Amino acid sequence: MRIAVAGGTGRAGAEAVATARARGHEVIVLARSRGVDLVAGTGVAAAVEGADVVIDASGVQGKDDPTAFHQAVTDTLVTAGARHLVVLSIVGCDRATSNPLYAGKLAQEAATEASGVPFTIARATQFHEFVRMVWDFGHKGPLHFAPRMRTQPVAVAEVGARLVDLAERGPIGGRAADLGGPREESLLEMVRAYAATVGRSSRVVPVSLPGEFGKAQRDGSLLPGPDAVLGTQTFAEWLELQRAAS
Repeated sequence: MRIAVAGGTGRAGAEAVATARARGHEVIVLARSRGVDLVAGTGVAAAVEGADVVIDASGVQGKDDPTAFHQAVTDTLVTAGARHLVVLSIVGCDRATSNPLYAGKLAQEAATEASGVPFTIARATQFHEFVRMVWDFGHKGPLHFAPRMRTQPVAVAEVGARLVDLAERGPIGGRAADLGGPREESLLEMVRAYAATVGRSSRVVPVSLPGEFGKAQRDGSLLPGPDAVLGTQTFAEWLELQRAAS
């Protein structure tokens, strides 16, 4: 099978590329570093030509508007002649639209559904690496702040494998079962455990984010559904890998 991966140099995209190649597929990476601009459309049609499926694992960069970005990428891939779109989205994005990233993912899903191209929507929970991002952005002086959030983090390698599974299966014309990690975690406790693992001593202070998004974080709206496919790597196991690497 010939598989094109939009955002194939990003975290989930790179895992999808590695998995697809390990299974013997021909893989085309769609990324700016490969001369392909997913928003402007430069080089996309040539790269997608002959592809059986396009996995869209692209991610918004910097201060770009997520909704505009994802709608533009979807339009580009459809115009380029994608035969089957497998779109990576976020579990619960329809229940937290006050968050720009979640709203952008929901818009991406809608654009895909309206495109007329056979498609599969693949929602996943936050990756284990999400905790590192929360740590990096949550500091203020000697303190670190972490949102109160119920989450079920998943290994990004398992996300990549899931995307390839769905590409091989063929379009389902809707959402596949959610993908989540093997167990529910507290983001606050994840951040504290991460700090201890990497040798940081800052105090981690819990915060409750306001509005719809904060409520969704706390009430379980962002957890995978009862029919979800669950990964196997726990957050504790991921932490041990970080400890070994530090």
